[in-house]
Amino acid sequence: MKTIFDWLAVLLFCAIALTYLHRSLAPRSLRSDHMLAYLPPVLGCVAANWLGNDGAAIAAYALLFASAAYYVMVLKPQQDFT
Repeated sequence: MKTIFDWLAVLLFCAIALTYLHRSLAPRSLRSDHMLAYLPPVLGCVAANWLGNDGAAIAAYALLFASAAYYVMVLKPQQDFT
């Protein structure tokens, strides 16, 4: 955890993981997403961290932004299951 990319990627990954864990506790009838829907933003975090640590900062920031946008627009973390 030496660069900003390490911190940003881990922060976004934690948000995605917590959303997945929260939804896994919901009844099956209320769940609208599948486990594979979480794969693109997680892979984006991995790739962005690698790119950022390898010196491609602009590409890393763009990929982190794209992963965060996917998380908000597709996975919809603000969705309530009550």
